Amino acid sequence: MIAALESQPEIPSKKQEVSSLLTERIHTPQDAARIIRDGGLVAFPTETVFGLGVDATNTDAVKKLFTAKGRPSNNPLIVHINDQQDWTLAASEMTRHADALLTAFAPGPITVVLPKLAKISHLVSAGLNTVGLRIPSHPIAREIFRLAKVPVAAPSANRSGKPSSTTWQSAFEDLNGRVDAVYCEDSTSIGIESTVVHCCGPFPVILRPGAITLEQVQQIVPEAKEMASCVAHDEPSATDAVSSPGILHPHYQPDAEIHLLEKPTSELITPNAGSAYCGLDRFAGIEQLPLSNTFETVEDYAAGFYEFLRQADRNSISRIFVQTAPAHGIGRALLDRQRRAAGG
Repeated sequence: MIAALESQPEIPSKKQEVSSLLTERIHTPQDAARIIRDGGLVAFPTETVFGLGVDATNTDAVKKLFTAKGRPSNNPLIVHINDQQDWTLAASEMTRHADALLTAFAPGPITVVLPKLAKISHLVSAGLNTVGLRIPSHPIAREIFRLAKVPVAAPSANRSGKPSSTTWQSAFEDLNGRVDAVYCEDSTSIGIESTVVHCCGPFPVILRPGAITLEQVQQIVPEAKEMASCVAHDEPSATDAVSSPGILHPHYQPDAEIHLLEKPTSELITPNAGSAYCGLDRFAGIEQLPLSNTFETVEDYAAGFYEFLRQADRNSISRIFVQTAPAHGIGRALLDRQRRAAGG
């Protein structure tokens, strides 16, 4: 597992504003599965980011999830299952391309979009007739799903628009008083949300980049493409219906203002009490910043990026200078998140 940043947040002592709900700190898959079966909301670890799980067939429970996150209703949720043979819990059909991709990459950080089963709540799919289906590789998540025996809809465990949570402390920080429980063990290893691939058409289309790259997908299905090459505009509008989370609305944004740069220099980054920096390269004067992190690899950068943004907010940083990731491998997905975190 990738260790969390050295400075972990203290558990907040004040209640958050929308609810007097007591958020339980749990430590067993049995407790998590029981709460989900009973219509509750549980934050739990996966290999990508922490998820906020709810029974995908329980519309009242799904409504509570949207309220807890402050999530727009046209932003669909991904449904999680324990094993590939459980696809019948959420989808009405397993397409040829989806089956090939799941066989190659699941359990793992890939989501396939398939025709939706009628019993999956319409809120989960944002009213669409498709549903995203994923099988995480994290053993705790899979054990929760096995015991719950229901398809689990789970977006990232954070307030909508904020950086995703990659530690249980961050999930608790955002959702204390809003959800029933947080699974208080483990941190994530990848740190970037799953690759989402639409598999209902004549060829697969990557809707959201993730740790599974276009090149890897094309090794399985050579005709696969990315969404930007299949549409006339780069970004859908906020009124468009989309089959994947993470491509509408503000996402991954800290309170601090983000400045993207390809190469850090002391001329571009003037040290002051309100500035922070994260990236792969060091520069003269970096030690004068109140907060900085240089990652050894792009994989480490992806794993630690969201938590760094959160750490900056905890330290009342007003500007974060972010070195852009290289646009290949997992860096392509990280670059996507960096651009969205910066507001465009």
